[in-house]
Amino acid sequence: MMRGRWMAAAATAAGGAAIAFTPHPVAGYVKAKAGTFLYKKFAWPLISRMDGEDAHALSIWATRNRLTPVDRVPDAPELAVNILGKKFSNPIGLAAGCDKQGEAIEGFLAMGFGFVEIGSVAPQPQPGSARPRVFRLLEDEGIINRVGYTSVGADAVAEHVQNARGSSALNGILGINLGKNKNGDFKEDLILGTKKLGPLADYLTLNLSQLNTTPNLRGLLKPAELKQILVAVRAERDASCPAVPLLVKLSPDHDDAQLAAICEAVIASKMDGIILASPAAWRPDPPLQSGNAKEFGGLTGAPIKALTTDLVRKVYVLTGGTVPLIGVGGVASAQDAYDKIRAGASLVQLYSRLAYEGPYVIRTIKTDLLALAQADGFANIEQAVGADLHEHIKTKATTLKQARSSPEPEAAEAEGPQMRQTVGSICVKSLNV
Repeated sequence: MMRGRWMAAAATAAGGAAIAFTPHPVAGYVKAKAGTFLYKKFAWPLISRMDGEDAHALSIWATRNRLTPVDRVPDAPELAVNILGKKFSNPIGLAAGCDKQGEAIEGFLAMGFGFVEIGSVAPQPQPGSARPRVFRLLEDEGIINRVGYTSVGADAVAEHVQNARGSSALNGILGINLGKNKNGDFKEDLILGTKKLGPLADYLTLNLSQLNTTPNLRGLLKPAELKQILVAVRAERDASCPAVPLLVKLSPDHDDAQLAAICEAVIASKMDGIILASPAAWRPDPPLQSGNAKEFGGLTGAPIKALTTDLVRKVYVLTGGTVPLIGVGGVASAQDAYDKIRAGASLVQLYSRLAYEGPYVIRTIKTDLLALAQADGFANIEQAVGADLHEHIKTKATTLKQARSSPEPEAAEAEGPQMRQTVGSICVKSLNV
């Protein structure tokens, strides 16, 4: 009897090991489902009782030391995305704000992310805001943070990235998100970050919405000033790392007219892409249910899912589908990622969901995402990008042509801001979002 039990236990262990280490899609999916169940059943009840920032530090330590799961299943070729002059093995990325200092790049890529974005990185070290500064919204499955861009500085992050790259290529794409010091000059800090970190990145992101370090930054940057900053940073990029794509990350808190003007500035400055969006100052109505809901800071997670998907949709139309977009905010499932892709995002990012669901969620999302695309008749995920808005793109092109050709040349220049507002309003309202 005892021998039979030992044999059964050994067989079960062997079966579990086979599933864990077999690089087959079915085994990977079973492992992911089982791993998520165990995480939510045993790990999350303990982690949720910890201070949010302490729990995050523990997760970074575990990932840095490769104590987190490894996705051994090769990504399906149909999930590959060719964009920004790069080939992403899958469209699911880690959003900036998780691995701020670039300490666990290899571990996060091993989890199955197609790309990892570290930062925001400030040129000089800064401690951030006073604690507590990370607040879980358990009932709403969101997070409010006012960390304030804690940073070890560009030099230390550069050393971390160099160590991660080592003598061999990373197993994925690395983005570096650049910000400013609390008392720094916005343009000069972004130029310095580009010079120091650009040569180490596969792409750079300029964080144009630093709610926690400069609360009124979102209202300070007028389109002409924004264009001046972007052109100056692009000049440094061209000098320091000309092959590295330069993206901007926008706030979800702009109104339609502001958004139209910002998109115009981004296009005029020849930026390579837009990330939508950073944590939101916005709060939903009806209000959040969690006890921490009234804390000040950037809102992320499930509560901003619809907000950020609508933003992707608007910007895809405003840019005529000509600027690559990365959607982030509230991605908790393959359906959430797919909605953003159909709205115009070529890539998507997540972060908050790792806390609520655990690291196995990445494999589940990738598997289910491909199934959703194929169910809609797409041969690959790239064909689904902007699928919901192709007719709107045609409408926008016609609207822009009519709006730009109707006034006299002198009047058109004088009425530029008014025209931008009108065109942006027409295009956005046509979406009924």
